[in-house]
Amino acid sequence: MEGKKVLITDTILRDAHQSHAATRMKFEEMEPMLPLLDDIGYYSLEAWGGATFDSCLRFLNEDPWERLRNLKKYLKKTPIQMLLRGQNLLGYRHYADDVVEKFVEKSIENGIGVIRLFDALNDPRNLEASVNAIKKYGQGGKCVCECAISYTTSPVHTTEYFVKLAKQFEDMGADNICIKDMANLLLPFTAYELVKELKAELRPETKVHLHTHNTTGTGDMINLMAIQAGADIVDCALSPLGNGTSNPATEPLVAALKDTPYDTGIDIQKLLPAVNHFKKVAARLEKDGFLNPKVRSIDINTLLYQVPGGMLSNLMNQLKQAGKEDKLLDCLAEVPVVRKDCGYPPLVTPTSQIVGTQAVWNVLLGRYKTITAQFKDLILGKYGALLGAENKELVRQCTEHGEEMVTCRPADLLKDEFDELTAKVKELGFYEQEEDVLSYALFPEVASNFFKWRKAKETGVDTDMAHNPDRVYPV
Repeated sequence: MEGKKVLITDTILRDAHQSHAATRMKFEEMEPMLPLLDDIGYYSLEAWGGATFDSCLRFLNEDPWERLRNLKKYLKKTPIQMLLRGQNLLGYRHYADDVVEKFVEKSIENGIGVIRLFDALNDPRNLEASVNAIKKYGQGGKCVCECAISYTTSPVHTTEYFVKLAKQFEDMGADNICIKDMANLLLPFTAYELVKELKAELRPETKVHLHTHNTTGTGDMINLMAIQAGADIVDCALSPLGNGTSNPATEPLVAALKDTPYDTGIDIQKLLPAVNHFKKVAARLEKDGFLNPKVRSIDINTLLYQVPGGMLSNLMNQLKQAGKEDKLLDCLAEVPVVRKDCGYPPLVTPTSQIVGTQAVWNVLLGRYKTITAQFKDLILGKYGALLGAENKELVRQCTEHGEEMVTCRPADLLKDEFDELTAKVKELGFYEQEEDVLSYALFPEVASNFFKWRKAKETGVDTDMAHNPDRVYPV
């Protein structure tokens, strides 16, 4: 049996608690285990980006930049990995190129060693600014540029398409190519085929990194087949927050590969103190109502309707608010229809929310009787290029008042904004560091409330705010 050492990225500090517990793990719960995790021998530790930035500011009263600097104090051998949404950064709109460049610069400066970036539509144009910034500020091995394919299934998303896309990313400057199977739609034999083709077409030095979840119960099989096909790195999460809607658990894979040509080199005994520690963290998260035991179970609806776990929760909440919970199956059946009509976008933030909300409106009010602003923008190309053909009648509806289709790189329509944002943050009296401008750019209201709380805590002027951090204070 031929093989090579398999590398592992552990997501316990980011995707694991984002998938299971609404990203509510506090830094103080990570801190005791950081020296141990640094000594395990992981390829990287995913610990920043994704929803952590928003959650730190909105719920945990932590400066995400300070969290990153604190992580770096302990993680001296293992690179800190982050997830970045290309031109969306960590927010929900496209930002100007100067903001994207500054965000990447500050991320690397504060300790990030691997940046995984993706675009919800797999539009390479939406990754250009991020890739260029990583190559500029990550020179000399300071930061790895990992471009991710947002994996999905449709008549137009073929293995040939994904391989061609990976080659484009490689030509742009990617060091690694990640298969980002965020909804656990990739099946084991398809994973083998895709990894095999990627390894045959990409340069020998380009690593293939597989990211999947275990929502449908296939995650371990996907990892194993991908490894046999030549995958260099796979994502796992320590078992207290692994499996279910999270990533496949770390310990079973380490055990399965031991004494084989794919042996990870990780001593499973070294993992046990961390496993025991994070069991206590998981218990706290469950006690506080953030971790629902149901997220650990298998849900085959993901394969039937292509609806990721987070999107399913969002649909259920929308219907509950409307008093129409009995319409869930109708909405799930409507999602593939809406997705086809808008050109088969992968369902990942923000397209999952956009398509899901439109499906709910279609069921409750009639198909396309009401079109949300975000769905209209998706049809018009403001998020990027769609791969499949759009419903012509839908396009007509979205352009009937003189709206024009966007055919250029969407960010080309944006003017530089960092200097203007800096002036605004200073005017509001929030400026303490350049990073504050970036926090404000991504989440103006949430960041403003955090800055007010921070100032109250530092000065002791507003004791009400300092002692009631969960209260929302108007900007």
